[in-house]
Amino acid sequence: MTDTLVAPSGPARTTSRPGGLFRLTPTSGVGLGVALVWFSVLVLLPLAAVVGAAADGGFDRFWSTLADAQTFAALRLTVVEALLVTAVNAVIGTIVAWVLVRDQFPGKRILDVVIDIPFALPTIVAGLVLLSLWGPESPMGINIVNTRQGIFLALLFVTLPFVVRTVQPVLIELDADVEEAAASLGASRVTTFRRIILPSLVPAIAAGSSLGFARAISEFGSLVLISGNTPYETEVASLKILKFLEGDNQAGAAAVAVLLLVVAIVTIVILDLISRRVARRG
Repeated sequence: MTDTLVAPSGPARTTSRPGGLFRLTPTSGVGLGVALVWFSVLVLLPLAAVVGAAADGGFDRFWSTLADAQTFAALRLTVVEALLVTAVNAVIGTIVAWVLVRDQFPGKRILDVVIDIPFALPTIVAGLVLLSLWGPESPMGINIVNTRQGIFLALLFVTLPFVVRTVQPVLIELDADVEEAAASLGASRVTTFRRIILPSLVPAIAAGSSLGFARAISEFGSLVLISGNTPYETEVASLKILKFLEGDNQAGAAAVAVLLLVVAIVTIVILDLISRRVARRG
């Protein structure tokens, strides 16, 4: 066994064992145990309870719930709108982050604060704000309530900050000297962005997009007032879950929730794989 000696004043470290194993220090072991217990109580146990509730009626009931035409329409609308919003946020959010980091203009600090408003607002308040501006009594004369455009706009509003706030720190840390060196060697701005800047930004864009997508498919508060909840047209998955619960169909609600969880996990994995591949190619 080979142990790494640590000076009394130095930070606590793990010691290595043959075979690549590590032995945690007592402090690290306690910290890891607390983290695992906290994660289990807040995440794993609730997820296990939802999966158990979905399986309570058996596979036939689970499948019949998801295969129902009205439920499938709600799931399809939710996933499609969330994907569209994620694509828009990936582009616009990166542009906004770029402007905030690389440009100087009057009101920059105000804009930087305003971007976080969707984080601070309760989602039902966000729905009320959108309803006041784009509802039946809109001062602009535009009513998007009970339309897919309204759902899209509501999801854009609540997911706006995710990509901006994940890309912004990466842009701040990028070394401008590398870009200047590339330009001095004759690289165009497009080439510099594609080969130097983009590979560094893609992991952050993917992370922000994953968070935004997960928020979009689970959004509830803002959509209560905007979507109209019309079956086959503007009914989203979160409101379908509410209907199941109001009808005392907990297994049906859990089935929809489990499918949304699977979709979110698959999307996050795909975005992570894409970001890794682009970063390597860069």
